[in-house]
Amino acid sequence: MRREIGRALQQVYVQEPDGSQILLVPHSYGIAKVPIRSTPGQVISQNAGHFPLISSSHKPNLDKVFMKQLFAILRIAFPTWRSQEAGMLLAHNFFLISRTVLSVVVARLDGRIVRDLISADGKGFLKGLGLWFALAIPSTYTNTMLRHLQSKLALRMRTRLTRYTDDLYLSSAPHLRYYRISPEGGLDDVEQYITSDVASFCDSLSGIYGNVLKPALDVLLFTSQLSRTLGYRGTALLALNYYVTATILRAATPAFGRLAAVEAQLEGEYRAGMGRVDRESEEIAFYGGGKRERSILWSAYLRLIRHINSIYKIRIAYEWTEDFVIKYLWSAAGYCLISVPVFLTRRRHVGIQATSPALKEAINNEVANRTETYISSRRLLLSLADAGGRVMYAYKDLLELAGQTDRLYTLLSTLHNLPPLPECQSDDYSDRIELQNVDVGIPAPALTATNHAKPAAPAAATSWILIKDISLVLREGEHLMITGSNGVGKTSVARVLAGLWAAQGEGEVRRPPGRQGLFVIPQRAYMVTGTLLDQVIYPHAYPEFLQSGKTEKDLMEILVSVNLAYLPAREGGWSTRKEWRDVLSGGEKQRMGLARVFYHRPKFAVLDECTSAVSSDVEGRMYEHAKALGITLITISLRPSLMRYHTHLLTLAGDGTGKWALSRIGSAEERMGIDREILSLKEKLADIVRWEARVNELNEMLSVSVQEK
Repeated sequence: MRREIGRALQQVYVQEPDGSQILLVPHSYGIAKVPIRSTPGQVISQNAGHFPLISSSHKPNLDKVFMKQLFAILRIAFPTWRSQEAGMLLAHNFFLISRTVLSVVVARLDGRIVRDLISADGKGFLKGLGLWFALAIPSTYTNTMLRHLQSKLALRMRTRLTRYTDDLYLSSAPHLRYYRISPEGGLDDVEQYITSDVASFCDSLSGIYGNVLKPALDVLLFTSQLSRTLGYRGTALLALNYYVTATILRAATPAFGRLAAVEAQLEGEYRAGMGRVDRESEEIAFYGGGKRERSILWSAYLRLIRHINSIYKIRIAYEWTEDFVIKYLWSAAGYCLISVPVFLTRRRHVGIQATSPALKEAINNEVANRTETYISSRRLLLSLADAGGRVMYAYKDLLELAGQTDRLYTLLSTLHNLPPLPECQSDDYSDRIELQNVDVGIPAPALTATNHAKPAAPAAATSWILIKDISLVLREGEHLMITGSNGVGKTSVARVLAGLWAAQGEGEVRRPPGRQGLFVIPQRAYMVTGTLLDQVIYPHAYPEFLQSGKTEKDLMEILVSVNLAYLPAREGGWSTRKEWRDVLSGGEKQRMGLARVFYHRPKFAVLDECTSAVSSDVEGRMYEHAKALGITLITISLRPSLMRYHTHLLTLAGDGTGKWALSRIGSAEERMGIDREILSLKEKLADIVRWEARVNELNEMLSVSVQEK
């Protein structure tokens, strides 16, 4: 039990009987369990109707399209009103309202303290000072909670959207959206969308909500409070000030939404370029292509920097206008508004002696009251100017949010609108693979033009047919080898068999269901992030390995069969975690692919040039072992030496006609005859090399004799 717990901790999660997973996160001195449940297919189907494709002519702006996009995404971020996100939003609203109310109370208290100070009312001054410190506690707590809830809300929305997007993106057959979104959906740099764009959208949305709702509440409440002091004239002038300010700033605001969308796209291109260099570092090093890659990356970076600099230049005029209007124009308007009740309601004391004590007391009280009114009104006006400024600033932020919303909506709408692939027939076909009148071709783009980076294919675009009307039946024990020149469609047949590509035309594909029915090893070996054990059992995770009943002893026997028994000792054990694509050689990675076949033991295995870096003797032993395990092999290769392990040969013409030929290789004696012929040809080829060397020697001797003469 302890061993299983240790393995589970290493794998970070455990599998539950209902199919859900428990993420194990180190927390304080223990382990916190975080349940992870996949998004139900019913929820995805319901949300699909809210993500129609948008025309490529649409530009991000504050219009009806933006609102539809935003509400479609919010349906995912806030699935129900009982969700944690909704609870955080309600708590955020409570503190926003509390902060506005406290601002009004503090403004009134500020005026009262100054009034008592001018009136020399020591008792009232001390009482006001005590109330000031009493209000400081809820005010500071409210401000802190607003910042905390805003950050938590952004994080919760990001978690919700990321989980949903991952479930949608990493979908299994028949959708395989992660495989098809770029060629068929026309969307590149998906990692930029799922990582940076989701995070930017959530941060902007949570910040916008507080920066719009709070100032809007401030404007309404502060205006209602000021109207008692300013009267109807001052209130009308205040409304006129709002209108003039909004008109000026709206006219001066550039298209920040479109600029933000282009910036995110250029960021994605630069990020993808850096990722490409990291992934293909060895190949680039072999070619000595560092200088060329540097120029490519520098070009992408310069495009990004030029765009950002253009945004900065555009912002100069806008921010100059914005600061002048909000800071100085509003302040001047505020002083004028405060003066309205003072100058228009001022009274002159007539008939009272200047030396009268009653007159002095009345003047002092009037001055104190006016001072209180001025201080309170001025503080409210300053808060109102700040609120109005944030409302005006929010317009620019809303435009940028529109660009980020458009990017995220593009990702989700593309994923939702990728049609599922036709599923292969699997009923009563557990013992054979059958192709009936199938055309194999490169799929055409599945989606029409949207606001993607790639243009849509022409209306008349069709699939490029590589192989026409192929029909074959392959039963268990009948091993097939597919051969032909490069580019004729050998790997395309494997994609159709695996369900990655749909069969073209009216043909049908029938095969055993699931990974135990058909297992494909691609030409380029893939090493998963994880331990050495994970490399053998992929795509199983450790909980599935435990359920299979296999042990590490079984895995060691598998490594022995692929000539990799030395790996656990060399690399430090089964639980060693490394960057395996860099640690293992090309031949070791290909042999690891065969180890996965032996681990899963499917009925049929498609081997697509997956032993090209393996020596012939080791390759032969692995093929014999696979056949001994009862695995029917479908090999894609140009090596004639592999024909001896197969019973059928599918030859693709490769002349552009789509023709093919299926033949039976024959008995063991015939295959041995083929082997003898292969050896004879190899010997003749070796003789040719010796003859060419002798010819070169004779030519050198002749050239020397000619020079001596």
